[in-house]
Amino acid sequence: MRTDRFLARLEQEPQPPNVPAPVMSRTRMMLMWVTLGFYAVIVAAVLSTSWLVRLDWQVMLFRPYKQWPGLHAFLDYFVVLGQRGPTAVLIAAWLGWRCWRQRTLRPLLVMASALLLLNVSVGAAKLGMGREGPHYANAIGSNEMFLTGDIFPSGHTANAVVTWGILAYLATTPTARRTLSVIAAVFALGVGATTVYLGTHWVSDVLLGWAAGLLVLLALPWCEPLIARVERRVLTIRDRLRGAPARPDSRPAPLEAAPQPMPAAARQGEETRPHSEPAVAGARPGTAPRSVAPVRLRQPGRSAHPGRPERPVRPVSSH
Repeated sequence: MRTDRFLARLEQEPQPPNVPAPVMSRTRMMLMWVTLGFYAVIVAAVLSTSWLVRLDWQVMLFRPYKQWPGLHAFLDYFVVLGQRGPTAVLIAAWLGWRCWRQRTLRPLLVMASALLLLNVSVGAAKLGMGREGPHYANAIGSNEMFLTGDIFPSGHTANAVVTWGILAYLATTPTARRTLSVIAAVFALGVGATTVYLGTHWVSDVLLGWAAGLLVLLALPWCEPLIARVERRVLTIRDRLRGAPARPDSRPAPLEAAPQPMPAAARQGEETRPHSEPAVAGARPGTAPRSVAPVRLRQPGRSAHPGRPERPVRPVSSH
């Protein structure tokens, strides 16, 4: 699809529903701090080789994919719902259609912001901690940290939380938000459990992936002002390239200056000053009004100059 045709479509559809963008409320901020604390606890538990690392090894040695081999074929396809490439294309297609219908670029810009935050935060954690996966573990009971791996936190799990959670974040009605939140939770939990079943991630990888993805979703309201500026900038460039008139500024006009109160001395002088006749139009402010001579109307049959008789008007006869 050509970009100019897509942007031109934005002027043909009705306005998007007047739904305010999410803000960083007190509840969201509290959830963010709780999730951040959970993230720190998981990292500390793995670094200290605590009971969580022992649980990782117990589940890995249990080998769930050998215990229930009948699920392997189905879960091989189900785990694709957490891969960044296929899910990004699928969700972007849906959000692109919403942009087309609602005359706004916000859904795609929100998704781009979320994926950028996800890649930066999860990618930095993976490379910084360098944990090896279950298939490449070196010593039984070790935490496998600071080696050459890149699986902590689980990218599949974090991507499933963010990609499917964006749909709930962008929902325009409470019913749709609740329904999409349940769907996103099922996909995120299912993808994380599937990676443990297939033996590609430790249990602690999945727990940290859930926390990492949730942190991205909770931080998205901080990106809303930047998203709004980028959208206005893109549409302004579109209008300039098409030669359309500039978009009117939606900011409210500045209020007029309020009249200054009159000083007390001036108010006293105004009260004691006798009322004068209305000022003549064109007179300078502060000057005394000049007296205007009354205008007398000329009566018929009387001369305009006193003492001079009025000549009668002789009618011109026609010959």
